[in-house]
Amino acid sequence: MLNLLLVWLVTTISFLIVSRLPIGIEIDSFGKAAISAAVFGVLNAILRPILVVLTLPFILLSFGLFLFVLNASIFGLAAAVVPGFSLRWGFWSALIGSIALTIVNSILWAILGTEV
Repeated sequence: MLNLLLVWLVTTISFLIVSRLPIGIEIDSFGKAAISAAVFGVLNAILRPILVVLTLPFILLSFGLFLFVLNASIFGLAAAVVPGFSLRWGFWSALIGSIALTIVNSILWAILGTEV
């Protein structure tokens, strides 16, 4: 349980950092970032495996690059569900934001030095 809370907190901080970058991601407050992190995590846990199976031919043909599109779609869906979390430039903000979120999350986990 403590591990889940730590992952949620790190992802929340990552959302806040990404929202401060000039890539078109806008999050109103820490509370909205926490809700966004929770919604993003739930959508990743539920939708991602289903979408990976459904789009497997595209993933194989693009040598895995289509996974960026899937991640951006889930990121955009989280933005559509959470009020106070918006994408200024639509899909492109979602694509760049999901890549930035992955990078920032990786950096934070490297700084913490813990493995999840």
